[in-house]
Amino acid sequence: MDGVLVHEQHAIPGAADFIAELQRTSRRFLVLTNNSIYTARDLQARLSASGIDLPEENLWTSALATAAFLAEQATERTAYVIGEAGLTSALHEAGFVLTDTDPEYVVLGETRTYSFEAITRAIRLVAGGAKFIATNPDATGPSKEGPLPATGSVAALITRATRIEPYYVGKPNPLMMRSSLNRIDAHSETTIMVGDRMDTDIVSGLEAGLRTALVLTGSTRREDVRQFPYRPTWIVDSIADLVPKVEQWRPVEAAELSAD
Repeated sequence: MDGVLVHEQHAIPGAADFIAELQRTSRRFLVLTNNSIYTARDLQARLSASGIDLPEENLWTSALATAAFLAEQATERTAYVIGEAGLTSALHEAGFVLTDTDPEYVVLGETRTYSFEAITRAIRLVAGGAKFIATNPDATGPSKEGPLPATGSVAALITRATRIEPYYVGKPNPLMMRSSLNRIDAHSETTIMVGDRMDTDIVSGLEAGLRTALVLTGSTRREDVRQFPYRPTWIVDSIADLVPKVEQWRPVEAAELSAD
């Protein structure tokens, strides 16, 4: 979502047209984000305010993916959570009880204000045997003033204190891609991942068996690509370059897009 459709709450030129073309041609799709702060309803309202209209069910966050994963894994369905409404509401809807007393899981997500008290509690619970889950490994998040510490940074702090690594559910874990494919009843052979980050979007698409399109409106510059041991299928300047190609996409073979 960020860097592909929007940048600092403003729609990237062509983003609304791209979504509208997917809808016009009846393509199944999801808009993904590693941000676990907001609910899908919140994100729908934010996108709508920027001029991009899509249904709530077309949004898939690392919080929703984490709740879906834990719903299949948990036996007690209790968790101590550091995060905001996007994560807590997803876990509530999955049937979890949120508690700081002997929880089965410690679940770390993103929040605007990390509490030292909450982090200390998480460290003690993980050290005491709670299973450690994090929504995504992103070390920083963007702000107008510059980078902010995000889930990955706080997870590293807890790991350093406990020597226990979390299991990350969000990108680049292909688990999030698989859950996305299942949600829209799609297959990797006929699906394309469009993203702006080589280290999360492109690698997760690649590892899930998807073809990938890197847009240059976000975190990755064209010259950055050569630093990675893998490449996207296509490199385009922005989402606007994909709009005229949507109708040409075929179930088995995608139309050629602008390539590096």
